[in-house]
Amino acid sequence: MHPKEILQRYEIEPKKSLGQNFLFDPAILEKIVDSAEIAPHDPVLEVGPGLGALTRVLAQRTDRVVAVELDNRFIPILRYELAFFPHVELIHGDILEQRMGDLFDQPYRVIANVPYYITGAILRHLLSAEVKPTSLTLTVQKEVAERMTAQPNNMSLMAVSVQFYGTPKLVGNIGAGAFWPRPKVASSVVHIDVSPQYADVDERLFFRVAKAGFSQKRKQLKNNLKQLGLEKAGVLAVMESAEIDPKRRAETLSVDEWVALTHAFTTFKNDASRAKIAV
Repeated sequence: MHPKEILQRYEIEPKKSLGQNFLFDPAILEKIVDSAEIAPHDPVLEVGPGLGALTRVLAQRTDRVVAVELDNRFIPILRYELAFFPHVELIHGDILEQRMGDLFDQPYRVIANVPYYITGAILRHLLSAEVKPTSLTLTVQKEVAERMTAQPNNMSLMAVSVQFYGTPKLVGNIGAGAFWPRPKVASSVVHIDVSPQYADVDERLFFRVAKAGFSQKRKQLKNNLKQLGLEKAGVLAVMESAEIDPKRRAETLSVDEWVALTHAFTTFKNDASRAKIAV
């Protein structure tokens, strides 16, 4: 059934505040799941199943789906729609309050049409979780997809954050007519392969350095990095050690260069501490 018909049956109106635009095109739903390349025994986490359109496709592809839905109005609908799929576990709650280690004890994938207004928060929560997914396949706002997959000269803090944890790629775009109600923004599907390529980096310090670098976009890095508690000479020493021109701006750096800056900052602080030099 069309989402409008289902909601009318239950006398429910979509909430704009929760970004409720329901993707219902069967062909697109199949393509999203195809792009995730899940195997029959891959556990899958779905964030915001809504009326269960994507959930039903997932349930036919794998033998365990965990669907977390915040809106209590949809729980009765989901229970009815998914009654023939006992391997779908429905959780009423906020995904940002879920501990992934409590939900999964083996590698899992994330496939979801996430609420656009909290895409960044969901990404941070899942990618920084102690038990991380092996991949994420998400329908997001097109602008966000472009930021996630950006390359040096167009990098943002979101791009650095996502690419620190994995490799994102644009799967394709989705027309507004595939949703009801029609969203006012363009949509895209992004797939992120998660890999521990920077496992030796202090994660908290890495993001502290990156956030300082992006704090004032138009300023050169040598000015922004003073927020790390360094004097000008210290900043220049760190950047020289990382082999990065102090005049560059944050959007021009690759993730590898942010990692190099983090290592250089750590070395500088350790050397200064040993020498009892105030920095």
